[in-house]
Amino acid sequence: MATQTQGLDRDPHGRVGTITDPRPGRWVDTFDPEDAGQWADGGRRMARRNLWWSIAAEFLGFTVWQLWSIATPVLVAAGYAIALDQQLWLTAVPVLVGATLRFPYAFAVGRFGGRNWTIISALLLVLPCLGLTYVAYNPGTPFWAMLLIAATAGVGGGNFASSMSNIHFFFPQREKGAALGLNAAGGNIGVAVIQAVVPFVVVAGVAATTARPALFIIPLAVVAALGAWRFMDNLSDARSDGAAWRAALRDRHTWLISLLYIGTFGSFIGYAAAFPTLLKSQFPDVTLTIAFLGALIGSLARPWGGRLSDRIGGARVSIVAFAVLALGAVGAVLALRAASVTLFFVAFMVLFVASGVGNGSVYRMIPAIFRRAVPASDVDAARYARRITAACIGIAAGIGAYGGFLINRGFAESATAFGSLQPALWAFVGFYVLCIVVTWAVYARRGALGTSERI
Repeated sequence: MATQTQGLDRDPHGRVGTITDPRPGRWVDTFDPEDAGQWADGGRRMARRNLWWSIAAEFLGFTVWQLWSIATPVLVAAGYAIALDQQLWLTAVPVLVGATLRFPYAFAVGRFGGRNWTIISALLLVLPCLGLTYVAYNPGTPFWAMLLIAATAGVGGGNFASSMSNIHFFFPQREKGAALGLNAAGGNIGVAVIQAVVPFVVVAGVAATTARPALFIIPLAVVAALGAWRFMDNLSDARSDGAAWRAALRDRHTWLISLLYIGTFGSFIGYAAAFPTLLKSQFPDVTLTIAFLGALIGSLARPWGGRLSDRIGGARVSIVAFAVLALGAVGAVLALRAASVTLFFVAFMVLFVASGVGNGSVYRMIPAIFRRAVPASDVDAARYARRITAACIGIAAGIGAYGGFLINRGFAESATAFGSLQPALWAFVGFYVLCIVVTWAVYARRGALGTSERI
């Protein structure tokens, strides 16, 4: 017991928190998801309860993170004088801030507890909603002020890292891919929801109505915080401590996984943020009401990527996902050359599906990589491997999200320098090919890691 709770803030009377009787603050000290008996006797119920409330909070985080992806073209249509390069800055800056916040957010789980940090992060979502409301009611807001307000939406992007790092500790290895995929998909789908809702609730030409979705999110964020307070738990063992982070940073697999996650999640969030603006700028007559479909199918594809990886291995699924991403980018190039909105839309749907599947498969690879040399009987080594895994998840979540910023700015620079989006798309194809080579050489080829376990 001492090794399980060493260094933790304990009850002054020496009480140990259990699943059925946690310490004050809902702290659970004795929990091992690999213990079949404990898992059947309350462990599964506790894990699922935490998963559902984690999904709720993360869902709202993604809606806030991507508020400006759909609000920007709506404000332009309402008469705000925002050039294409400025529009892509407004959609890119929240991604950049969100990516950066993922590092402290992931570490916050170990510092404050998963339940406690979920409460805090949910309440922080109120600030960017109030900010967008101000811009919507003040058409004369200067661009620099809009950019700063858009940056506050990045707090929604940080939620992903803390949520994934936390949920990782609740599920056994055999169910981890599906659980992490479902948790992430529940958040990712928030992008689709906000992009679907805004065009329907905004009155054409009336910028002030853009505030409606933001104002609706505020009470939902409060409900999510209250739900986390009432129903979630803090796991004493869920500690991505400094030693684990330093060990993860020294491990080459952390950086390789981060590279792959730039290709999958960076693609998903980058295309999701840019797609409404790109669609409207390249084909002005098209309606924005269809823009949400990309983020929707990409979100729904993510858990299937995790489930498929549980069965045949994350590396194999990732290679296929990168290949399809490359094909989708080529399809988008052909659509621009043919000036075909139909082909352009279909190509982007392919990109979203492949990025969603790839998100699930790459994340499924992480726990398999770090536990490959750990004997099942070595409890301490297995616990340490879970901590290294949580650290890698946090690092990869942050670095991968930077890919979304690069995609947005890649499109902007391509349009400015060449007057076309095609050079950016070709650059993305080259990166996807690099990811295929890395995944095959390090993880997929026979005996690559010197283990028989499928990565």
